[in-house]
Amino acid sequence: MEYGLIGGNLGHSYSERIHAMLGDYDYKLCPLPPEGMRALLTSRAFRGLNVTIPYKRDVLPYCDALSDEVREIGSANTLVVENGVLTAYNTDLGGLLSLFRRAGVEVQGKKAAVLGGGGTALTALAALRRLGAREIVRVSRSGPVDYAALYRDHEDAEVLVNATPVGMYPDNLLCPVELDRLPHLTGAIDVIYNPDRTLIVLGALERGIPASGGLWMLVEQARLSAEKFTGGDIPEARAEEVHRTLIKERLNLVLIGMPGSGKTALGEVLALRLGRGFVDCDREIERASGMPIPEMFRTLGERAFREVESQVIRDAGKETGLVIATGGGAPLRAENVRSLRQNGALLNVLRPVELLESDGRPLSVDLRAMEEFRMPIYRACSDGNVDNSGALGDAVEAALRAFFGAVSGRAGGTA
Repeated sequence: MEYGLIGGNLGHSYSERIHAMLGDYDYKLCPLPPEGMRALLTSRAFRGLNVTIPYKRDVLPYCDALSDEVREIGSANTLVVENGVLTAYNTDLGGLLSLFRRAGVEVQGKKAAVLGGGGTALTALAALRRLGAREIVRVSRSGPVDYAALYRDHEDAEVLVNATPVGMYPDNLLCPVELDRLPHLTGAIDVIYNPDRTLIVLGALERGIPASGGLWMLVEQARLSAEKFTGGDIPEARAEEVHRTLIKERLNLVLIGMPGSGKTALGEVLALRLGRGFVDCDREIERASGMPIPEMFRTLGERAFREVESQVIRDAGKETGLVIATGGGAPLRAENVRSLRQNGALLNVLRPVELLESDGRPLSVDLRAMEEFRMPIYRACSDGNVDNSGALGDAVEAALRAFFGAVSGRAGGTA
């Protein structure tokens, strides 16, 4: 192996794709048990490695030299063999510092809390020190500051960094903390990059607090690692291109809007144009329940329908690179909006009430009153509007413009 990533479970890593875009070198994912990690480092049958959970500290005894950052932090994520000498570096630090700046999370003079007990938490502590935090509290289940102590003694924390894997795919929408119990927060960083927005990030943004997930940190640390691997300079603009490409590939295009506004027909064409899978939530509900939706409403009631709908949306929302068409009532539940926003850009499909199609759907009565009630909810959670009152082709082009605008916003570090 020339270059690669070692760690425990690497099934959902983006690193191979990132390094393929950054440089012309062979890079492989190499999941290893502890004995395999030890054997590989002893053999030194590689030129460079990235290191992830759970080996960021375990690799250090096998190294001949440690960079200043590794000595300060006590963990490494990049190993390079040169002239037989194995050197450990920590490019996570540079990536995290860049993420703070990009997200607009101010640290100078503030009290910060870091969640986690592993190597990434150590990197977060170093980053916060460099950024001038007034006080830093490290929180973990084993203490000495556990989560009960966080709420009891440190509820005045102003900056939050999640360096735990809680909320990472496939266990999306789990959250290690209750943000309502940290009322003084002014910024939040979650190093998790899949999903794009964890509950910590979504919750912070809902409160108007600057926040970001860890995708930019992942890309930037990879750029810095690639410079170590190749010995050459790779401009940050290249990382910008990689970051934008990843968001474009992975961000779901989600259609919301009134019943009968044409979300399914529009979604099917968009999926073909983008070369993506298409999920029609109503069809998935019928498949899961084994009956048409009108029959489900008639025999089981709306509450049962909404529960199945939320499960379908949870399953679809945690995936990436899809086009998703939702039922008209889906955004009425906040949990559905979070499920869809974690990896998606939500587009509100607009069609005048007199043009809405009625095909026996439940609730397709008194549509003007329904629109008056629902439209503020649609607007509040959407990233753009799509006029679907005319030709389908025009709506497709409008949806693509709105979607790529949302991609640009995410890639630029905006909320």
